[in-house]
Amino acid sequence: MNNKLLHKIEVLADAARYDVSCSSSGSSRGSQKGELGNAQRSGVCHSFTPDGRCISLLKILFSNVCIYDCAYCVNRASNDIPRAGFTVEEMVDLTIRFYQRNYIEGLFLSSGVMVSPDYTMERLAAVARRLRKEHGFNGYIHLKAIPGASPEVIEEAGRHADRLSVNIEIPSENSLRLLAPEKNYTSVYTPMNQISGQIISNREERKKYRKAPAFVPAGQSTQLIVGASPERDLDILRLASGLYNEQKLKRVYFSGYIPVNNADKRLPAMIQPPLLRENRLYQADWLMRFYKFRYDEILDDQHPSLDTQIDPKLAWALRNPLFFPVDLDRAPYEMILRVPGIGVRSAKLIAANRKFGRISFLHLKRMGVALNRARYFIVCRELPARTQNFDPSRIRQKLVKPTTQYGTQLSLF
Repeated sequence: MNNKLLHKIEVLADAARYDVSCSSSGSSRGSQKGELGNAQRSGVCHSFTPDGRCISLLKILFSNVCIYDCAYCVNRASNDIPRAGFTVEEMVDLTIRFYQRNYIEGLFLSSGVMVSPDYTMERLAAVARRLRKEHGFNGYIHLKAIPGASPEVIEEAGRHADRLSVNIEIPSENSLRLLAPEKNYTSVYTPMNQISGQIISNREERKKYRKAPAFVPAGQSTQLIVGASPERDLDILRLASGLYNEQKLKRVYFSGYIPVNNADKRLPAMIQPPLLRENRLYQADWLMRFYKFRYDEILDDQHPSLDTQIDPKLAWALRNPLFFPVDLDRAPYEMILRVPGIGVRSAKLIAANRKFGRISFLHLKRMGVALNRARYFIVCRELPARTQNFDPSRIRQKLVKPTTQYGTQLSLF
């Protein structure tokens, strides 16, 4: 590998660290004779960047040259930084060589917007097409769909990629127009709606014709930058909920804003990215996706921000004492899911096993229930209802750990 290519990899891999990649592939593709590799739905291998971040894929930009001047982006047009860009041939060859050496299990490819959205998207699609058609590459491919690109180019990319993502980036259109004047929500939602519609159509087609080619089999995702604009956690969760319900996104990723352009007065003055807030948003997102919570149950206008001391599930439980304690021998599965300290797997085990007898502490411990929290919210063999005195302030005092220099945090489960 020559020095020029090594320099490109160094610049463009580092520039890609602000993009959040998925933790699992979400699609399966078997190995075929004469072709290269496969993909498994359960996930892809991990590797580490020089700064210690764990990644699943070769995560890299095609180019960090960009015609836009977004205030929050390190690759904005007005920044004086080293610029680099691959050719389609270089990107294809790099992916194949890394894959053959078992360094990666797939490719996560994004890019700055070079020349125009169509020009950029055509090159990303060309990389995926050549990997699939010319090299028989069966590994995982995740491409960023460029807002403003034509439907034909988006469709071409979707025929070869496992997942596409269109980044909204800023959680409100007013803030997006302030921080990225060249962008608007229409340019983001247009490809997002196209991808969503074609995924649904493709699934129906494949029910009739099993050998019909797949279109974005792992679905689509998006990324929201947290902390670069003044939106509340409630606003962010409302937006995420709408994306799950209307666009049927697989994931909404939250990325704490990393201050890279402090000289821009449109941005908040901060030293560290809001990592705790990012974590709380992921916990709330988990509640919406797996615990059947609505966003307006987690937060409302009286509580527009996630609690920094306790996780969103515990915060909801303490604000809603009328639902507790929950009788594990009689309560519906949906209510058991809402007990702090009980996860999805434990809730299913409780619902399945209580028909054989009363649930006890020993059963709960074997099921993986966090009894140090759950005990305050349940009725079971060792905790009859008459002994329960549900006092939210007392429970909070018992469960909140003393604040350290790293902050206070409780697990979602």
